[in-house]
Amino acid sequence: MVSSTAMAVVNGVAHPLPTDPRRTLLDWLRDDLELTGTKKGCDHGQCGACTVLVDGRRINSCLSLAQLHESDQIETIEAIGTPDNLAPLQRAFVTHDGFQCGYCTPGQICSAKALMQELADGWASAQTDDLTARPSPTAEELRERMSGNICRCGAYSNIIAALEEVIAADAGQQGAGA
Repeated sequence: MVSSTAMAVVNGVAHPLPTDPRRTLLDWLRDDLELTGTKKGCDHGQCGACTVLVDGRRINSCLSLAQLHESDQIETIEAIGTPDNLAPLQRAFVTHDGFQCGYCTPGQICSAKALMQELADGWASAQTDDLTARPSPTAEELRERMSGNICRCGAYSNIIAALEEVIAADAGQQGAGA
C-alpha cells in the first residue's frame, strides 16, 4: 500500500506538510523549513508579524494549521527579494526608513505585496468611498489596508511613503506601456 503525502509549495519548492495536525503554518515554516524571515510576534493573529501569502492572499500564519494548506502556493519574505537583489517594495522600505527594529518588516512587506494586488484587482476596503469605482491608493486607504500589521517602533508614516512610491512607480510603468 502506497501512502500519499500531503504537500504544499513554499517559495516555489514542494514540501511535505507535517503529520501533526496541531502544527501551525508559522511553526512549520520557521522550525521545519528554516524560513525564519517570517516572525512570531503575538502568536494570536493580532500583530501581523507572521504574515505570509497563500495563493496570493495574505494570512496570519500563526492562526492557520499547516495541514490545511495541501496543494497551496505559499510565499514568504524569502521569495520576495534577496539582500543582493531587493524587490521594489524592499528598496522603498529602505529608502523611506519604513522599518526601525525590522522585526515586523517581513510581515509588512508580505502584506504590502498583497495590498498592491488587491488594489490592482479593484477590491474595496472599509475606507473605500465609492464601492463601484476602482479604489484610490490614498494615504487613508493604505493605512486601512495595512491596519493588520503593527509596528511597535511607529514607522507607519514611512511605510505609507514607501507604499506610495512603489504604487506611483507601478502606475507610471503601466501608463508608459499603455
